[in-house]
Amino acid sequence: MEHGFLKVAAVTPKLKVADTIFNREQICNGIEEAVSKGAKVLVFPELCLSGYTCGDLFLQKRLLDCCRQELIRVAEFTRNRDALVFVGLPFERDGKLYNTAAAVQNGNVLCLIPKAFIPAYGEFYETRYFCPGNRQAVPVVLGEREIPFGTNILLRGAGMENLVVGCEICEDLWAPDEPGISHALAGATLLVNLSASNETIGKDAYREMLVKSSSARLTAGYIYCSSGEGESTQDLVFGGHDIIAENGCILAQCKKFESQILYGDIDLDRLAMERRRMNTFVSTDHSGYLTLTFSLKKEETQLERTFPCMPFVPADQRERDERCNEILAIQSMGLKKRLEHTGCEKAVVGVSGGLDSTLALLVTAGTFDMLKLPRRNIIAVTMPCFGTTDRTYDNACILAGALGAELRQIDIKEAVRIHFRDIGQEEGKHDVTYENAQARERTQILMDLANRENAMVIGTGDLSELALGWATYNGDHMSMYGVNAGIPKTLVRHLVKYYGDKCEKEELKNVLRDVLDTPVSPELLPPEQGKITQKTEDLVGPYELHDFFLYYMLRCGFEPAKVYRIAKRSFKGQYEDAVILKWLRVFYRRFFAQQYKRSCLPDGPKVGSVALSPRGDLRMPSDACVRIWMEQVEALI
Repeated sequence: MEHGFLKVAAVTPKLKVADTIFNREQICNGIEEAVSKGAKVLVFPELCLSGYTCGDLFLQKRLLDCCRQELIRVAEFTRNRDALVFVGLPFERDGKLYNTAAAVQNGNVLCLIPKAFIPAYGEFYETRYFCPGNRQAVPVVLGEREIPFGTNILLRGAGMENLVVGCEICEDLWAPDEPGISHALAGATLLVNLSASNETIGKDAYREMLVKSSSARLTAGYIYCSSGEGESTQDLVFGGHDIIAENGCILAQCKKFESQILYGDIDLDRLAMERRRMNTFVSTDHSGYLTLTFSLKKEETQLERTFPCMPFVPADQRERDERCNEILAIQSMGLKKRLEHTGCEKAVVGVSGGLDSTLALLVTAGTFDMLKLPRRNIIAVTMPCFGTTDRTYDNACILAGALGAELRQIDIKEAVRIHFRDIGQEEGKHDVTYENAQARERTQILMDLANRENAMVIGTGDLSELALGWATYNGDHMSMYGVNAGIPKTLVRHLVKYYGDKCEKEELKNVLRDVLDTPVSPELLPPEQGKITQKTEDLVGPYELHDFFLYYMLRCGFEPAKVYRIAKRSFKGQYEDAVILKWLRVFYRRFFAQQYKRSCLPDGPKVGSVALSPRGDLRMPSDACVRIWMEQVEALI
């Protein structure tokens, strides 16, 4: 369970109605297989020891007694098998029958948790047999032991502060006041649901939605296990639809009509981080709850879970297109409001022929269309200097023309040379002063031109550059409104591609394709044989790695060792481990050192769950020390 990962399993065995011996054998086989694969929390279906579809056989003492006997045998089977197991059975207490889940671990039945909401509508007639469970725990006798019986029972992993398990049974999830709500508010980070949910058309989608929304609303992991093959088909069919979710995301989901074991890796540390972050997640009084402690061995979880290489970019084409369309709308609406508020009817955009300035110009054009302003009011300024290549210069000019903007070409070489002379900088010395002088000259021109034209300077810098501080302070770092401030570099590329794919103007489509093929570069160093020599990713590292680091560090709260662990898994075969570690060091060092640039960012719209605005998501002191993060990074070497 290193880094908070916990392997869990939903086990839907084949069963026989009322054959408790066969069912116990199948349950034990499932336990054996799941434990051998490293699962630590196992969930079986509702009433799996008897079968859910026993009907009036639930009233037979023989069936109830056999279920108790087989439960004790299941418990004995778990001895020296390192897992917490939930098994469903009917249980009689004080002359009444309850639909219960038994929590079993290391040879013992820890408790019995009864179903809170008993359905009696549609195809369900459970009230014929079962009573709603009591909330507060009371003692019952099972075998020779007395164990607690009640809905409000939590199970806490000893020495694992983030592992607290609460239990629901089937209909409990469908109820408006599901027990999982109070379980989570009382501290449960993992909810399990033993279910027997029959199949009807469209029910699987509704079931999935319930599990996703419950895990999201409660900021919890959720294991949903449903009955499958072997239940009576007299009137119903059960598909064994198992789902494992975490905080609104489906980690794993099985195919219906297949008895199987579904595995998932729940990230308990991330759930704890999300709850720390959400001040509206308020814990309640725990006095009505009984918390039992169980022990599991602390072992490294062999991860099966995948982490997308580009967490900001949906893998599905349709979802990606929808995301791009929505982001472009957010950017344009943000700029629209700012232009309306200031009364500006003109905009100034510095265009370099690169990705970021291209996206900014596309967004500005879309905004002017919304405002019904002529695109000729957009002043696209290209400012060639020592590092400008013909390719990027030509693309900037073509792009402005294709979008109908006014193109202004201002060569800044002479102005920069005068500045070099004033400060005593040698032109042949290609240091940071050489580079930043060009960036600041360009910004000065854009600002002064905007003053002259009563226009607004539209910023082009993106989220990834802000994270790394890859911007010239008071140069390209500054604008009057930064439309790309919330867009990571990996997503900028897809936004430009999406725009190009949907546009009908062939000239615009072609230039966008060439912009996409151009290496990312600030073009502040002289080219060689007309080719770009200063490639950003050679200097600060691949943006796909940095965006990956940024997402999991800032959005998920992962520590460096955990980021490195999942990065090795996600980029296996693409980057050597040493390369990933090299750029991870660069990322942490730059992220902390460059905060002062983010502390005075221009306004710009937030578009995703990761943002760096000092007025919004990131309230970080500019002089925060990186030491404890770097110590862990260095320990990985």
